[in-house]
Amino acid sequence: MAYTVFALKWRPNNFDEIVGQKNVVTTLKSALQKSRLAHAYLFAGPRGIGKTSTARILAKALNCKSGPTLEPCGKCGSCLDIAQSRSLDVIEIDGASNTGVEDVRSLRENVKFSPTSGKFKVYIIDEVHMLSTAAFNALLKTLEEPPDFVKFIFATTHPDKIPSTVLSRCQRLDFRRISVIEIISQLENIVKTEKISVDKEVLFAIAKSSDGSLRDAESILDQLVSFSKGKVCLKDVISVLGLVEQDALFEITDKIIAKDPQAVLNLFNNLVEEGKDISVFLNNLIEHFRNLMVAKVTKGDAKLIDLPQDICDRLLKQSQSLSLEEIFSAFNILANTLEMARRLDSLRITLEVNLIRLANKKSPVNTEIKQPFLQAAPLKEKTLVRETPKEELKSEPPEEVINVTLDNIKGVWQDIIEALSGVKMSVSTYLREGEPLRLKGNLLTISFPKSHSLHKESLERKENKEIIEKSLFETLHTHLRVSFILSTEAKPASPEAGGHFVQSILDTFHGRLIKEA
Repeated sequence: MAYTVFALKWRPNNFDEIVGQKNVVTTLKSALQKSRLAHAYLFAGPRGIGKTSTARILAKALNCKSGPTLEPCGKCGSCLDIAQSRSLDVIEIDGASNTGVEDVRSLRENVKFSPTSGKFKVYIIDEVHMLSTAAFNALLKTLEEPPDFVKFIFATTHPDKIPSTVLSRCQRLDFRRISVIEIISQLENIVKTEKISVDKEVLFAIAKSSDGSLRDAESILDQLVSFSKGKVCLKDVISVLGLVEQDALFEITDKIIAKDPQAVLNLFNNLVEEGKDISVFLNNLIEHFRNLMVAKVTKGDAKLIDLPQDICDRLLKQSQSLSLEEIFSAFNILANTLEMARRLDSLRITLEVNLIRLANKKSPVNTEIKQPFLQAAPLKEKTLVRETPKEELKSEPPEEVINVTLDNIKGVWQDIIEALSGVKMSVSTYLREGEPLRLKGNLLTISFPKSHSLHKESLERKENKEIIEKSLFETLHTHLRVSFILSTEAKPASPEAGGHFVQSILDTFHGRLIKEA
């Protein structure tokens, strides 16, 4: 007997076997019970979550010998024919292969003929968004007024590509991605029935990698059973899928919290040498910090994190070593890595730089004045202020003579930003996107691109402005006030002009960081 893959063998045969689509099932059951079925349905949602399977079950419920019924028997001739895709009354059409108007015209001609043996003629059109505009237009009249014995079920992963004239003639049911917990539960049922020996961590890794698609999860399990010898272990999953273990994410985050850049770099290098995809690791680490944020806010709610309870407990414990500001800052730095990597050839270098930034030890703000940057305008002694009555001194304090120029500030700007990272990482991260624009008296205006309004608003908070002004004073020995604007004058360097320059700077900085780590 020919082997049947898990994705087909474990396809649901009735409404109760459908995984993770409770709202859809409830709606269809209610419509069947009340005899209020629409003549056309649109099943929308990601791949591998049960749209076509649900359409077939609905067709069984309509054409079962005891139908319409909530529980098709699965044994009558109609149910068996539908299950084996040989029913003449249930016509499945691939929208990707039958895109033309002629295909729809043929459908229109056949619609008027009564069912062969069942009570209804059901048309299931998969990936319906692939139909051409002309084909959709040809379908409209039939779709609006089909014969009483005809039902249309459209399935699509891109409902936004379907014309509004078609959408308005259908009842839309949205299928959701299946949660990790629900996928694990179904996989446990499969391995128990199939008598497969599998480590618990394997099912979690499969569920995480399937991105909400139960069909993908079942296919991965099938592949692993064929690949492994005897018991399926976590090592097999990692080898086949190139995954990053959950333990590695916790370990690297622990080293970031401990401010141990050398350990972080070593752990990351080990992952690369094991053949892990760097982009997958980065996405997993970003998701890990997202989970830490949710765990900290919700006290480890497994439903919102969508992970097994033991993982949620570990996340909650680790999140207690970080403030929300630190989590936001880390998330921002890691997300900026993706943006920087788009302009460079090496994701590894940019990620290494930012991992070391995250793990860099907190240090006091640098109070040394870097003379090479200030030679253009050396500090002078403060001028004497004339004698003034006490009342006047209280109302109008004398202004300090400013002994620095805008060029001086620009020269030490990166030092100020790095020093701020040891005081408040979020301030350093946001300020990094701005640049000193002008200096008038003791007011320094810092400009941000128009797309960075969040950075500007965050830095305008009183406590953040005070941190920046204090750092400016400790670096420049001059009292300055700061203001922030959104301006087109702050233009990022064009990729054409700056790509190679940025790459060379990163290469140099990368080597220096590795040496110092």
